[in-house]
Amino acid sequence: MTIAGKRLREVYDDFDRSAEYKIVDAVKILLGAKKTKFDETVELAINLGVDPRHADQMVRGVVSLPNGTGKTVKVAVFARDEKASQAKDAGAEYVGAEDLAEQIQKGEVDFDRCIASPDMMAVVGRLGKVLGPKGLMPNPKLGTVTQDVAAAVKAVKGGEIEFKVEKAGIVHAGVGKVSFTQEALTENVSVFINAIIKARPSGAKGTFLKKVTLTSTMGPGVKLDVTDLSDG
Repeated sequence: MTIAGKRLREVYDDFDRSAEYKIVDAVKILLGAKKTKFDETVELAINLGVDPRHADQMVRGVVSLPNGTGKTVKVAVFARDEKASQAKDAGAEYVGAEDLAEQIQKGEVDFDRCIASPDMMAVVGRLGKVLGPKGLMPNPKLGTVTQDVAAAVKAVKGGEIEFKVEKAGIVHAGVGKVSFTQEALTENVSVFINAIIKARPSGAKGTFLKKVTLTSTMGPGVKLDVTDLSDG
């Protein structure tokens, strides 16, 4: 902890913590600060001017990051017969029906995204208390309840991520790794923020993007200039 604290202090000495930076400059600062031996995750924390307790202020959706997340995403798919085979061919780690539901109930499988064909929702529905709290319940609006399960698996594996505003009005998301190039990270950050802006709900009044911070697992938090972002 002492070494990490000293390293962070040295990093903070290299830039103005109170200043707000353009995306490309914030990424440059973050990548210049990387000192750890492992590949840290780069994350965005976006404070929004919404109260998600109101339905017309909920912010939720999906976005495909052009350069992926750098993370290996494990996918579970509820499907039968031909669709099950298609899901396996697309790279899904777990595929099944009632058997998969039973495994999940027992806590035997660990995955990051869950996809289902429409005919499987009766089975998936029984797992609401397990999948719901983890944000893993398949949803047609998010493209995770679909006839084309293979395409959904490929999209998730290729960098598609879900986002949902938390109770405090904050959206968190991993948008890459410190091993990414500056250009790749800058593009991912820009695409994600634009997706949030496009998801602005009808009930959001006043300033929508209030504060945006870019950070890494062990790195500093760098503030982004929200006036430089298309806050329509």
